[in-house]
Amino acid sequence: MVVKCVSLLITAALFLLGCAPIQATPPAHSAAAQVTRAVTPAAQATTGLMLPVEGDIQQIHDPVMTKEGDTYYIFSTGSRLIIHCSKDMVHWTWCGRVFERNPGWVRDLIGLGDLWAPDISFFGGKWHLYYAASTFGSRLSKIGLATNVTLDPQNPQYKWVDEGEVIGSQESDDWNAIDPNLAFDEQNQPWLAFGSYWSGIKLRKIDAGTGKLATDDDTLYALASRNRAGGTDAIEGAFIVRRDAFYYLFVSFDFCCRGVDSTYNVRVGRATQITGPYIDSAGKPMLAGGGTQMISSYGQWHGPGHNGIFQENDTYWIVYHAYDAQEIGIPKVRIEALTWDAAGWPHAPSATLGQ
Repeated sequence: MVVKCVSLLITAALFLLGCAPIQATPPAHSAAAQVTRAVTPAAQATTGLMLPVEGDIQQIHDPVMTKEGDTYYIFSTGSRLIIHCSKDMVHWTWCGRVFERNPGWVRDLIGLGDLWAPDISFFGGKWHLYYAASTFGSRLSKIGLATNVTLDPQNPQYKWVDEGEVIGSQESDDWNAIDPNLAFDEQNQPWLAFGSYWSGIKLRKIDAGTGKLATDDDTLYALASRNRAGGTDAIEGAFIVRRDAFYYLFVSFDFCCRGVDSTYNVRVGRATQITGPYIDSAGKPMLAGGGTQMISSYGQWHGPGHNGIFQENDTYWIVYHAYDAQEIGIPKVRIEALTWDAAGWPHAPSATLGQ
């Protein structure tokens, strides 16, 4: 009851701070980019803010968030890919799954297993949902693509279309085709970042017409690697955003999926080109194990990581999962508004709680 009262007070404060409606200019890759709409109080944060999320927020791994119309959507790892919805980014409800059953080509690889780490973006007149199919510890992995013209399940045009495989890796490769993230450069050219463990985070150019690999550039760009620094190659969950003159590469170090014993933590570096080289705030290349720590365990929240970034107006919301030590390590979604220092580096409010 105390938690609920605090939540109501925080929500009310946000409303009072933002009671004068303002108009949003959604990102160019948002489905709402051509629509003028009022911004919800939660979306008006310009300084650091931790949202008191509630509702159906448990058992969420590898979340990514976007918005269409007046509804926020979170896609996450799970059987046939899981969808949650919210009108204010605070109160979340279950909104179904992407697939009725795993696509045939996925069943040939992993059967009826969970699909991992979805990534959602809008371009070419439709939503593109990239996701991974694999099994733990294996490099026999594939990244798939599904498309839809709308995210609203009440829309008669709502239908996820399986577009098949985008890229795959074999056990003989020194990289792993999981954890996809689509990013855009300054010419709105799409690129796909991916990778987990082994030699780290990679990048391939994407054909904007098909959503598949581009044929005019087959380079497998290397973006970040642990190189077994400290005895581990644990790096994954790449997410790239562009802000001002820089591309920011967020990654997760160390180990997820161990409940309260998880050691996941979020790191960041930046580059002036989407293909790199990415350098952390101390000047260390991310290909040499660099990465400025942004979020690590704090309070009851253990192993925070595998983040997505959702930009609305001038606010960059970071969404990630963490394990709740007060509830036997159940993974739950967490959402914060980032701040940016004078040198252009992002900071998360929760970082002060972890010190």
